Amino acid sequence: MAGVAADAVASTAEDREPQREAMPGLESQRRQIENSESGRERPLQAGESWFLVEQHWYKQWEVYVQGGDQDSSTFPGCINNAKLFEDQVNWNLKKGLVEGEDYVLLPAAAWHYLVSWYGLKHGQPPIERKVVELPGIQKVEVYPVELLLFQHSDMGTPHTAQFSHTDSLDLVLHTARERFLASPQEETRLWIKHSDGSFERLCNTHVTVLDARLKTGQVIVMETRNKDGAWPSAKQYVMKSVSKEDEDFQGQPGVCGLTNLGNTCFMNSALQCLSNVPQLTEYFLNNRYLEELNFCNPLGMKGEIAEAYADLVKQAWSGHHCSIVPHVFKTKVGHFASQFLGYQQHDSQELLSFLLDGLHEDLNRVKKKEYVELCDAAGRPDQHRLIVPKKGKISDLCVALSKHTGVQPDRMMVADVFSHRFYKIYQLEDSLNSILDRDDIFIYEVSARAGTGEGIREDVVLPIYLRERSPARDFNSSYYGLMLFGHPLLLSVPRDRLTWDALYHILLYRLSRYVARPSSDDEDDGDEKGDTENKGSIAKSGQTAGGSLQDPGPEQAGPSSGVVGRNRAPADNSPGPSNWPQRSRRKQLFTLQTVNSNGTSDRMTFSEDGHAQPYIAIDWEPEMKKRYYDEVEAEGFVKHECVSYVLKKAPVRLQECIELFTTVETLEKENPWYCPNCKQHQLATKKLDLWMLPEILIIHLKRFSYTKFSREKLDILVEFPIRDLDLSEFIIKPRSESDPDLYKYDLIAVSNHYGGLRDGHYTTFACNKDSGQWHYFDDNSVSPVTEDEVESKAAYVLFYQRQDVARRLRSQPDLSGPPEPPACGSPPSSESMDVN
Repeated sequence: MAGVAADAVASTAEDREPQREAMPGLESQRRQIENSESGRERPLQAGESWFLVEQHWYKQWEVYVQGGDQDSSTFPGCINNAKLFEDQVNWNLKKGLVEGEDYVLLPAAAWHYLVSWYGLKHGQPPIERKVVELPGIQKVEVYPVELLLFQHSDMGTPHTAQFSHTDSLDLVLHTARERFLASPQEETRLWIKHSDGSFERLCNTHVTVLDARLKTGQVIVMETRNKDGAWPSAKQYVMKSVSKEDEDFQGQPGVCGLTNLGNTCFMNSALQCLSNVPQLTEYFLNNRYLEELNFCNPLGMKGEIAEAYADLVKQAWSGHHCSIVPHVFKTKVGHFASQFLGYQQHDSQELLSFLLDGLHEDLNRVKKKEYVELCDAAGRPDQHRLIVPKKGKISDLCVALSKHTGVQPDRMMVADVFSHRFYKIYQLEDSLNSILDRDDIFIYEVSARAGTGEGIREDVVLPIYLRERSPARDFNSSYYGLMLFGHPLLLSVPRDRLTWDALYHILLYRLSRYVARPSSDDEDDGDEKGDTENKGSIAKSGQTAGGSLQDPGPEQAGPSSGVVGRNRAPADNSPGPSNWPQRSRRKQLFTLQTVNSNGTSDRMTFSEDGHAQPYIAIDWEPEMKKRYYDEVEAEGFVKHECVSYVLKKAPVRLQECIELFTTVETLEKENPWYCPNCKQHQLATKKLDLWMLPEILIIHLKRFSYTKFSREKLDILVEFPIRDLDLSEFIIKPRSESDPDLYKYDLIAVSNHYGGLRDGHYTTFACNKDSGQWHYFDDNSVSPVTEDEVESKAAYVLFYQRQDVARRLRSQPDLSGPPEPPACGSPPSSESMDVN
């Protein structure tokens, strides 16, 4: 039902009579009302006013002006819209009126002409309507949307209000606040009540009534936040056993625990740290976030994470709670990040990273981001800081190990093993700084590398890979279907014994700990003549040794097949085998094959380079591997007593960690850099530098170490300053002498982790922004502590505040009042740094 404003009819009929203008000629009237630029034929324009005129009166007027006689009995008299109204009191418009049958529409100019010539029936208000622009069309909004407004605390008393489809929900909220006499300090929000009794939040108040799909008769409920920071609708998540004393609780704002919902201490710790960041907390307490909620960001969470966090902050800093239940926040986080669903233990830093990213996107002021193409360096010079490598060589590592094993250092070879293959075989003169903490280092015992005297044999060191042939498919002469497994070997073989048959037996002996020999029933005597030939024949350069893979000879067709052939012999000075003779004598457990350095493809020929390193693969058939290869024993090893001895770990300083964080790092072969100039992947070095520092600096100490062989929690004490953390030496941005001191920080919060990898507990140390007192937050328990208790081996994530920002905040007379906008015009900035 629609109505019109009848509060003060501008003028009665008596008032209008003297104001009537001299009536022009009838033809002139017709042209002005219907055909002129201000007449009925003019196009609609959004925002302008049109008026309703009762159809019968208008038709009478048309007959009158078309008759051409001003003294005719067809004179229509005063404009009378009585038939359009439902009553003569509230002047509500009848429902279901149809244009052309019940009324006609006139633009404002034409309406005023008619009123000035004929007048308006005494007491009747004009029926004015606005032109609205709907998707694809402009129309006169004859029937505005009539909403029923209720207050959450009084659902029995409705208030009717009318709104245009183009009105924003801000106007609806403003109207509701006026009707229910809400004070400016009270925070309110709107809900829709559906016909099934369910409620839906009207989150984005910047959209129109049309976009929100509100219809006449819809119930809108205004909810007012309680003084304790909670919404009445969220009371269902609060513990019901709340005593009267708890309801009247008044404590220090911010000193509020968080209930553990079941392994949610990681979330509580991250929230307590973030809650004690002064700028961010003031940003939410002063409702500056409300105008910056971004409901359209495809990378955001429709503002829900920001609102849920704001509700939590308002409750914690209301001073009316000793602890709160973060159930609503936990539900929101699980909804948008499925890894946090349920009640498993997680990492506080991972939750913190998700929350900061969610807040950034939910409060992103860029509503429509334009595409900006990034430019490369275009040859500009780079700025570098050179770091002297660590002292020490691979030979020093061998000498140190020799003291434990008794093996001479010159009989050791050091290799980096990755994914069952040799990533790198180190030389004795290589620097130790080429070994990273995450590398898996194997040290092999080999024979003396070379002799200088007569009669001393020269040994060849062969890298050996283990491969298993796939039973599902067989790709002839292809590495597909072969999968590497186990640990590779470095095998020293005398050059004068370098035949396939000798190599097979040397490997069988070397693997005897976990490879069983076949029983006598499995033996096959084979061809003695072939065996004799194997021991003495030497294939010359270019000569084929053995049968072809594509056309295997009869001696290689059966299970006793040896190494597949058609391999060219290398030059005589090659460190590789000097010959690759045929062999097929007994039933062999595996076959041997020359391969490339990755063990992924077979090498059918040798490089002409005499210094090419040969690689050998031991290829197992699945059935033979299952019968004779003991995988458990192969992976076994004996721990030396020095492994069990735990060294006393000396503490490290935070500055040392940051130095390592900014050290040059060499990228691995598997992670090359793509050069935008040559358009190729290149080996490169990487270095992280600090250009400038944010107001809030978050430092993540990586305490969890993962390698292929072990996982451990690093409990080393990291010494970090409570005050005056100076990072000026790490900043590479040029500074002038007039620049303020923007590089010193004070600690404001610490997230702690106690325990190991599989289980543990998170707590928080935080400094209250109002009182300056440090507190220890352990879920719903909060206790005061001194600064001396903050530093511990459990420190995991550190929160620092820049000193100039702290001084600025202290200089403000009242932090609870309207705060100054941030210097950059954005929410308080925070950046994180992960350091080992």
